[in-house]
Amino acid sequence: MDYILYLIAGAFAGFLSGLFGLGGGIIIVPVLIFLFTANGLPPEVITHLAIGTSLATIVITSIASMLTHHQNLSVRWDLFRWLAPGILLGSVLGGLLATSMSGQTLQLFFGLLMIVVAAQLLAAAGTGTGSMPRKPYLSFAGVFIGTVSSLFGIGGGTLTTPLLTAFGTKILQAIATSAACGLPIAVAGGATYLFSGLGVDVLPAGSLGYIFIPAWLGIVLTSMPSARYGALLARRLNARRLKQLFAGIILILGVRFIWLNAVITLG
Repeated sequence: MDYILYLIAGAFAGFLSGLFGLGGGIIIVPVLIFLFTANGLPPEVITHLAIGTSLATIVITSIASMLTHHQNLSVRWDLFRWLAPGILLGSVLGGLLATSMSGQTLQLFFGLLMIVVAAQLLAAAGTGTGSMPRKPYLSFAGVFIGTVSSLFGIGGGTLTTPLLTAFGTKILQAIATSAACGLPIAVAGGATYLFSGLGVDVLPAGSLGYIFIPAWLGIVLTSMPSARYGALLARRLNARRLKQLFAGIILILGVRFIWLNAVITLG
């Protein structure tokens, strides 16, 4: 029964990802937290397990997304080469930081992130007129992107795409380059969660560090094909209404995470 739920969760996350054009991590993490809690997994590892598993799924999905964008000649590899070193470093730092925090604290901060994402979706999207900073500075930006993304189990599109568009990169190129950046985030961050969890005794059977293999497999199998159907449906619907709807869902979930964890975390 659990395997069926993970297949459904992957299909749900992939469909919403394709429908709303947002990375699956922002959906997968709260869904996994809910499922792990419902299945009675130890509370002290639920959040870390959800984030680590999310990053592990992004390894697979980002490869598929990156190859598609590369075939369309949309990836700015010149920018990626400067962003990637900082992203790798930041992803390791973010993973180490997360494993030093309690699950309640992580959920509290994740709730705040979801509110930021909701506000970003509701804001009018546009291309900035600023000039791209000197490329070495992009590596410093990569450290921030990698740290935050690994800390919360997201692919980095929430941060990378707005950054690149703010400096005048065309939106399609920004999205494509962000998709490419998801791979180093997922590899470095996922590996950090894997090794950090190897010595944790209370992890459930089927775990490889902070990666829960049954959930990882179920999500990978169904998220990619369902994302395609979500993207096809998105073309037929009003994009603005879709973003408003998704922003509302994300906002409600974010407030719920904050409400449930603020009292415990803040004492």
